[in-house]
Amino acid sequence: MSTTTGTTGTPGAADTSGAARPPRAGADTRAIPLPRLVQVELRKMVDTRSGLWLLAAIAVLSVGAVVLFRLFGPEEGHTFYGFAGMALTPQAFLLPVLGILLVTSEWSQRAGLVTFTLEPRRGLVVLAKSIAAVVVGLLGLALLLAVAALFAAVAGSGEVWDVGARELGYFALLQILAIMQGVAFGLLLMNSTAAIVLYFALPVAMNLLITFVEALRENAGWFDLATGQAPLFTQEALTGEQWAQLGTVTALWIVLPLVLGWVRLRRTEIRTA
Repeated sequence: MSTTTGTTGTPGAADTSGAARPPRAGADTRAIPLPRLVQVELRKMVDTRSGLWLLAAIAVLSVGAVVLFRLFGPEEGHTFYGFAGMALTPQAFLLPVLGILLVTSEWSQRAGLVTFTLEPRRGLVVLAKSIAAVVVGLLGLALLLAVAALFAAVAGSGEVWDVGARELGYFALLQILAIMQGVAFGLLLMNSTAAIVLYFALPVAMNLLITFVEALRENAGWFDLATGQAPLFTQEALTGEQWAQLGTVTALWIVLPLVLGWVRLRRTEIRTA
């Protein structure tokens, strides 16, 4: 009678067939680094038709706005600041939509289960999406500045280079606030259609209130986002009150929805649909 001998004791030792034992569950688990998550979120922006076409529309409309301003705008406005301001206008409208789609794609594309399974730290995913959104906003700023510089150099008149560090800072702040508003609305509602409709409907409703209610009109800078951000579209230095108003409307329309959306995300069961 023959006897069978087996290995005992040492983890990873070979068995009688010569095969190595599998590693213990979780023994090789590593956290996904934030830069890699940001790269993934940036890739998601061009992986869908809606994201790709929206990015293309932003680029085309930015250039188109500058071309139209060159053809039909006042000659004295053909400066770097004038061209940059025109290129900024379509981006101010469309960048928030891009921010919305970046967040809501987890549910509209049914990718949330995969995303939050691979990276269960939901706060880190939200941070990666926010960083990716800011990166895209700043890339959009680089595009509009390049187009504005080209037109100012070729077709400008008078004082062409009329932008300093303050104006560039205003442009960058407007880009970041615009796309982060989209991220906040998308996170709060978790639905592309609802978030986009709310983003476009709220300014109209606020404008009607300010137009017909005089008491609100006098203090609109403290609660209306468009009014609070209006000084950033000028070349004048903001006063202390204007900075306070900007901070207030930013907290109301961007920070608060972002926080509420984060709370909702923490309590939401991630499903495939």
